[in-house]
Amino acid sequence: MDIKFTSSVLITDNFDKMKTFYQNILKQDIVLDFGNCISFEGGLSIWESRNDYAISKRLGRTISESGNQNLELSFETDNFGEVTAYLGTLNLEFLHGIVIEPWGQQTIRFYDPDKNLVEIGESMSNFFE
Repeated sequence: MDIKFTSSVLITDNFDKMKTFYQNILKQDIVLDFGNCISFEGGLSIWESRNDYAISKRLGRTISESGNQNLELSFETDNFGEVTAYLGTLNLEFLHGIVIEPWGQQTIRFYDPDKNLVEIGESMSNFFE
């Protein structure tokens, strides 16, 4: 049996805000765009919440104003100092500033427009060099 992970999907009522956030703020490149469903190069997808989706038909519209408390979207960068300086110029809600994780990697965490937790950390490949 061959099962391959391809994507994590955020379903949102704020599709345009979320698209703008990930495309313009976090500089993610769109590789597939179906209008109300997009996929970014790294495997993250955003779908506009619609009543005609099979998910919505079965589960209802379960978007929460407090975000998903059991989800973190993790990104890495080779330019951690540059990225964190850039993030500091934006009007973001931070969970915390720069911290050093128990394994020694620097990270910073903040929320996207739907209150999903986003982490940016030093690239692990740089960290272990």
